Amino acid sequence: MQAFAPLPAPAAASSDRIELMKTFVQIVEAGSLSAAAAQMRTTQPTVSRRLQALERLLGVRLLRRSTHAMKLTEDGERCVERARELIESWQAFESDLRGDDDEPEGMLRVVAPHAFGQQLLVGPLADYLRKHPRVSVEWLLHDRRPDFIAEGVDCAIQVGEVSDLGVVAIKLTEVPRIVVAAPSVLQGAPAPTHARELAALPWLALRTFYRTEILLSHVGTGEACRVAMRPRLSTDSLYALRSAAVMGLGVCVGSTWLLAEDLAEGRLVQLVPQWQAATLPVHLVYPQSRLQPPKLKRFIEAMRFQWNHGAVPDNRIAARPGEPS
Repeated sequence: MQAFAPLPAPAAASSDRIELMKTFVQIVEAGSLSAAAAQMRTTQPTVSRRLQALERLLGVRLLRRSTHAMKLTEDGERCVERARELIESWQAFESDLRGDDDEPEGMLRVVAPHAFGQQLLVGPLADYLRKHPRVSVEWLLHDRRPDFIAEGVDCAIQVGEVSDLGVVAIKLTEVPRIVVAAPSVLQGAPAPTHARELAALPWLALRTFYRTEILLSHVGTGEACRVAMRPRLSTDSLYALRSAAVMGLGVCVGSTWLLAEDLAEGRLVQLVPQWQAATLPVHLVYPQSRLQPPKLKRFIEAMRFQWNHGAVPDNRIAARPGEPS
């Protein structure tokens, strides 16, 4: 007769294993056992016992500790990322079984571009946090594409086309882009009336999207004009680009939502208003997964709602009929 393995002890049950992994991840993120204990509202000996239990369960050493330092072992490095994935999957599984009424909780890591993350999205983020008090957010601002798994990132706001086939991309909006400059750039000369005349002016480049040339299209006729430039300043910061333009260093192409106030106050003027660069799509992207944890699901819903209902302005500035072309 075939012998069956005994049922696991309660400490080895799936839910307990998840709790042990949560404690381990909390230790890593907090930087010490004492900090993790404070965040989890328990004692340091309890946290230490849970870490030891997980190490015994896995049969590996996860952390090396000394009086003044704590460092992940090689096995710990591998384990922490898999632990995060398993925790997220388990939470999403529980949420899927219970339905959508589960209250989101835990840490949500979001990557957003500097300009969007510092200004345009802070309002929607604040609304999300007020609505879900058991969620904390790490709001990481940089313009490079994140490594979702290695960096433990839940989702990202991405401006531009999405080429990664391993992510889900939800289109939120499109950002119009226009040509602007400080009035002093024209030095009293008549404003250009055709895109090709822009090549004679000093330029500023936004390296993320254009460097030595930019394609502009006429909003009425569809005519295309490629403008070559030798930029006096190149930057990867939209804020630096705007500041340089306001100081009169050159012409630039930028997002309408960021430039609207400067245009209204006369610090910048729109050049060749019938000509615009191609709009840039804005996507919310996250790794492909059959299940989404509640904190991510609610964040996606919040971002879509904010844009769909106009709570996030795009300040569209379109050329008006009858303006010079």
